[in-house]
Amino acid sequence: MSEEVGLKVSVLASGSTGNATYIETPKQKLLIDAGLSGKKIEGLMNSIGRTLKDVDKLLVTHEHSDHIKGVGVLARRYGLDVYANEKTWEQMAPKIGQVKTEQKHIFERETVQTFGDLDVQSFGVSHDATDPQFYEVHYAGKTFAIVTDTGYVSDRIKGIVENADGYLFECNHDTEMLRAGIYPWSLKQRILSDQGHLSNEDGANALTSVLGARTKRIYLGHLSQENNVKELAHLTVQRQMQAKDFGVGQDFLLLDTDPAQATELAVL
Repeated sequence: MSEEVGLKVSVLASGSTGNATYIETPKQKLLIDAGLSGKKIEGLMNSIGRTLKDVDKLLVTHEHSDHIKGVGVLARRYGLDVYANEKTWEQMAPKIGQVKTEQKHIFERETVQTFGDLDVQSFGVSHDATDPQFYEVHYAGKTFAIVTDTGYVSDRIKGIVENADGYLFECNHDTEMLRAGIYPWSLKQRILSDQGHLSNEDGANALTSVLGARTKRIYLGHLSQENNVKELAHLTVQRQMQAKDFGVGQDFLLLDTDPAQATELAVL
């Protein structure tokens, strides 16, 4: 039996220790971020029946290590073309080692690039990186949006990602766990700031303002190892959605992600 054709997604890894998402269409296979070792990412790809040898491109969101750790290795080992905006390249280049000039490509924020049958739109977010941006991918009327590593979700971002078929959305921390936790106050302030990360409540509020009738899969991502747990994030988002009469589990699936285990390769 042939595989179902469409826009396919697997969140290979998501969390404060490493992030990578795999996107596939009939003509394109790409990664968004590579924040783990090359060996780990290859293992995660194999777990969904894929290999890095088939990947065409790697899109980078920003220069923090949990998003770029494997970028240089994958570029050298598999010959991947790497895309990031100019300011991110400036910050990232010294950290990832040698990458051939012909493999380096510029993808500026607030632009759209077409890769075969896949259109990718970039948009800026509010995070303490040099020029952070995330991506919404479009194929055959289906869209998948990644919104993590941002202190808040602006009306501009909401307008871009509204009514997507699927989301990877940040629920980084439980605010009370963070406030009571072991982090120094300066780090707590950074995480809680408008250039930090979305809390479970923030993520839930933003999601309820953007999801629509087309939305079928919502992945809760970028959970902090120290200041969150899956069950709490899931319950917080589910309760806020149900309080606003959204059909969690009926109209769409609310799905957990993991820093070391890939989600199934799902068709949107």
